[in-house]
Amino acid sequence: MAEIRIRNTEERISGEQNVRAFLESQEVLYEHWDASKLPGHLQDKFVLSDEEKAEILATYDVEIRELAERRGYKTWDIVALSDATPGLDDILKRFEQVHTHTEDEVRAITAGRGIFIIKGGEDVGYFDVELEAGDVISVPETIPHFFTLMDNRQIVAVRLFIETEGWIAHPFEDPAFIKA
Repeated sequence: MAEIRIRNTEERISGEQNVRAFLESQEVLYEHWDASKLPGHLQDKFVLSDEEKAEILATYDVEIRELAERRGYKTWDIVALSDATPGLDDILKRFEQVHTHTEDEVRAITAGRGIFIIKGGEDVGYFDVELEAGDVISVPETIPHFFTLMDNRQIVAVRLFIETEGWIAHPFEDPAFIKA
């Protein structure tokens, strides 16, 4: 279950309803899918064949299509990252820059853990959303953020897009942002 850490106060928010209410107040969509639906042989697997990626997409087909219809997403895929991913450190350096997009950034975590760092309203500042299997988040295109891995450096997630070529990141320079 997702947990939030507000950076300038160190306040923690947990529990599905509390997380959902806080994120909604920041204009961020949060949902939770049933992580136990994923077949056991894929629950802790972070290097995936094309067939295994297709199996994950098929497992969550109903949830994906419902979210896509509701929010206008037209295409989706799977991203799998771990220490076995060639060039992982370079990939993470690209991710770990505050930016906005031309569309929402959507992730449905199916295995592992990840973290979104998001710029909240003036009264909140930056906050971290720690995600695990079953958590679904959509950060609106105009909200500065970035996504990275937790200490375990393993994640599998469904990504949904409006643009068929995927999202385009636009750097967001913010002297108030302190990497922590």
